[in-house]
Amino acid sequence: MSGLARPPDGYDRAMPRYLIVRRFSVTEDEMPTVGRRSREIADEHFPEIVWEHSHVVVDADATVWTYCVYEAPDEETVHRHASRLGQHEIDALHEIAGDVSPADFPPLEAAATE
Repeated sequence: MSGLARPPDGYDRAMPRYLIVRRFSVTEDEMPTVGRRSREIADEHFPEIVWEHSHVVVDADATVWTYCVYEAPDEETVHRHASRLGQHEIDALHEIAGDVSPADFPPLEAAATE
């Protein structure tokens, strides 16, 4: 992805970013409480973590999954935060190499005129 990876506008990446896939043992209705608790834990115990955003998915079995993007010093910090939060399992944790958007891939006719 050399040449394509870039931080979102307005971000200066001093720390790694991670995509965290989590499977929760709570219902969709309980997720606002879990989200508040996650933020409080980060604010009080892990101020070095930046929670950028999350996507919440509820599958056909009513299992709640989140796909979260965090900035953190290392994977261990992400795991320690998750351990304090509880009520979920981390199914995958990946360091993000970069970000792309459709704007990074203009239509071929536009690219030819640039």
